[in-house]
Amino acid sequence: MALLSRIRGPRDLDRLGPEQLEQLAAEIRTFLVDAVSKTGGHLGPNLGVVELTIALHRVFESPKDKVLWDTGHQSYVHKLLTGRQDFSRLKMKGGLSGYPSQGESEHDVIENSHASTVLGWADGLAKANEVLKKDDHVVAVIGDGALTGGMAWEALNNIAAAKDRPLVIVVNDNERSYAPTIGGLANHLATLRTTDGYERFLARGKDLLERTPVVGKPLYGTLHGAKKGLKDFIAPQGMFEDLGLKYVGPIDGHDIEALESALARAKRFGGPVIVHCLTEKGRGYQPALADEADRFHAVGKIHPDTGLPISSSGLDWTSVFGEEMVKLGKEREDIVAITAAMLQPVGLDRFAKAFPERVYDVGIAEQHGAVSAAGLATGGLHPVFAVYATFLNRAFDQVLMDVALHKCGVTFVLDRAGVTGTDGASHNGMWDMSILQVVPGLRIAAPRDADQVRAQLREAVEVDDAPTVVRFSKGAVGPAVKAVGKAGGMDVLRRPDADRPDVLLVSVGALAPMCLEIADLLDAQGISTTVVDPRWVKPVDEALAPLAERHRVVVTVEDNSRVGGVGSAIAQALRDAGVDVPLRDFGIPPRFLDHASRKEVMAEIGLTAPDIARQVTGLVSKLDGRIDSEAVEPARD
Repeated sequence: MALLSRIRGPRDLDRLGPEQLEQLAAEIRTFLVDAVSKTGGHLGPNLGVVELTIALHRVFESPKDKVLWDTGHQSYVHKLLTGRQDFSRLKMKGGLSGYPSQGESEHDVIENSHASTVLGWADGLAKANEVLKKDDHVVAVIGDGALTGGMAWEALNNIAAAKDRPLVIVVNDNERSYAPTIGGLANHLATLRTTDGYERFLARGKDLLERTPVVGKPLYGTLHGAKKGLKDFIAPQGMFEDLGLKYVGPIDGHDIEALESALARAKRFGGPVIVHCLTEKGRGYQPALADEADRFHAVGKIHPDTGLPISSSGLDWTSVFGEEMVKLGKEREDIVAITAAMLQPVGLDRFAKAFPERVYDVGIAEQHGAVSAAGLATGGLHPVFAVYATFLNRAFDQVLMDVALHKCGVTFVLDRAGVTGTDGASHNGMWDMSILQVVPGLRIAAPRDADQVRAQLREAVEVDDAPTVVRFSKGAVGPAVKAVGKAGGMDVLRRPDADRPDVLLVSVGALAPMCLEIADLLDAQGISTTVVDPRWVKPVDEALAPLAERHRVVVTVEDNSRVGGVGSAIAQALRDAGVDVPLRDFGIPPRFLDHASRKEVMAEIGLTAPDIARQVTGLVSKLDGRIDSEAVEPARD
């Protein structure tokens, strides 16, 4: 790593010649494979943007010029070139984030890890430069499917409206099937299209022809059509120019000299410009190139030589869902599946293989996916829309006003619900049970184990007059947690011998094993505890209020924000029922959580069995003290 170790900031790149830049690119790829194989992370996308990132930092002057990444998982090379070369704790507590991070570097402008937003950011920053009369450049790098998101096109519509507002949009196109012919003519036309002389020539030609009697306008129309046809033949992405955006490309995204030339022209243009770069995801690493699924988009710890995982984590929540979907698909021809550009990550790849005509990938467009699901349901099908919990936030209005208002039988399956940990603040699925509480008619299932995932998914798809939600965690699923009884629709997981137990502990979803551990700790303190799993946490089970009334205190534990979550809903239900029992809710505090392992995050926020048992013990002790003082207090006349 002779060259990489000497790079402490972007300007260190300026003194390197062409051969040294090629050597640096090779060193970066070697570094990425070695480092990410030890920690896990987004390997394939970063292997594909090595030369592009080098060229960006040679042409633009970060941090004065703002280089924005969409999505931020492509920013590893950017981190290396801006002085962050310790990847030993990547995505771990105290180590580098897997995304841009303002706390890490002045070169990280936005902590962007939800796709399709960067063009909106760029539009706003460019407008701010214009108002404040700054000469800073704004560069937005968008790719990996982010252009399938509606927000990106809303932003493009606004960006194109300002012809003289500088803004460079780099489209990182790593579509493997795209194989254009790149040559001198395409490069020459790209140069012409981004020069003032070419613009003046077109304007003068149009003016002259339109003033020519009889043949002027028809001739201009013919020439304009021919020009457009030729342009579209050479550059199929001519749709960008149809929006009013100047287009440069396609450019070989692994040719540093060509990239620098294109970016420099775009920088000089003085208006919004698209620079279209063709890159290869996983470039330079054969195991990634051989991975037909996603070119090692994201990996766990792997053997760097083979790309094979070091260890297997066993059965995971996602696989359980995926297997059950295939079974349901065989039983019911009306069940269809929807994914937002994440077929494999959400476990729908097996369903797609079995029923290819019944799977719809809407791209990174969760809003459209929800509305399309409403249409599918109205048309007589039962759609199952599988999405990461954190990404359903983006479709809330559609869930509310399209699916729920119209009483559509749509099942939303939320993967990676609760604390996910290593991907940081943006990927914790900690808001879904709060924001969905306000949706009339919607029902939420929180399975505690694999058996319940299967059972509650089946219960969900039986509902045809309202939206249903099934949410589960990330990673390995533990052993089955057996019920010892029922209370209404709730499962009783532990029943004490006491006639009037001290604590009713309401366990939500995957936290059931921890709640049983809490009950054991309380029992050791002489505090009798009933543990129930509501299974369906919205609406609150009618049997909960009378059950709570037979206890001295109610405790709720959920892997979701405490604000407006299940605990809040249960507290309201108890008030509505006139049950005056103290309630303490445990969950995730209302703040963004730094990246760390799930276990570390849970410990930091106090969502562990010892922490909760300690606080409940204190609560019961205070209750005992209050009752004792009332008992000895003399009666008043």
